[in-house]
Amino acid sequence: MTPFELAEPATVTEALALLDPADPTVRAVGGGTALMLMMKAGMFQPRRLVSLRRIAQLSHVTATPDGGLAIGALTPLADVERAPAVSHAAPVIVRTMRRLSNVRVRNVATIGGCLAHGDPHMDLPPVLMALGAAVTVAGRGGARSIRVEDLFAGYYETVLARDEIITGLAIPPQRARRSAYLKCTTGSADDWPALGVAVSFDTAEGAIIDPVVVVSAATPKATRLAGAEAALTGAPLAGMVADDVVQDAMVGDDTTRDDVAAGALGRAADAAADEAETMADVRGSASYKRELVRVYVRRAVRAALAVYPTPERSH
Repeated sequence: MTPFELAEPATVTEALALLDPADPTVRAVGGGTALMLMMKAGMFQPRRLVSLRRIAQLSHVTATPDGGLAIGALTPLADVERAPAVSHAAPVIVRTMRRLSNVRVRNVATIGGCLAHGDPHMDLPPVLMALGAAVTVAGRGGARSIRVEDLFAGYYETVLARDEIITGLAIPPQRARRSAYLKCTTGSADDWPALGVAVSFDTAEGAIIDPVVVVSAATPKATRLAGAEAALTGAPLAGMVADDVVQDAMVGDDTTRDDVAAGALGRAADAAADEAETMADVRGSASYKRELVRVYVRRAVRAALAVYPTPERSH
């Protein structure tokens, strides 16, 4: 690696003063797990790195009075994984962490850094999008809030200005929403995914309402799929899973509702495959990933019904 300056400010204000909006080689860094790999490979040669590690107020996990979560951007992923407040308010995050890289990376990588990096292969962004999360961003012109689903502009691109840093993450109360994240890897279970699918939805009167479907890794950025969400809206729960997770009280005419549910799930899977702009890479062709989308949207919806709120079953 080429020599570079390392600054370690103690406050957000000091950190912002060290950034240069006109110089792309000056960058803020949290845990640095992804950035260091890019530097070692010669893909990024910084003039100055502004480490945020000494800013103590950016590392915390707090349950909000309404049942949501407030997480500091510098909180290590391992701390998020182990926090009782996260397990209670958003257990899908804990389940996701178990197959997110390895414990050594999770001990160093930060939740703000994984969002600011803009890598479409990361596991948490689609989950946070499905949960309706938003980031708080500080800049010289003041602070602003950005929904995670609006944060990503393209492949390794975000809407953040060069003199802005993520300071926190807010996750709204999930209450009775059901959520799941599944990924398909071509290597080990904790490898970078060829595809990630996150889903979240409410239920009422035996049907799905307000569904969110997000795909990542197979696409240039984590992306919501409006067509799949429309196909799922109003779909009956009966027939979505193979076991007795859906109670008899939710079922009218079993055969009819099973057929309707299977049809809705199939339409959602087809809509997702048609809508997702899949890309080819070392983990598979675009057409292969399109079929993965079709399969994993089905599985993710069923997983959200079958595992909630118990730990995720193996696939």
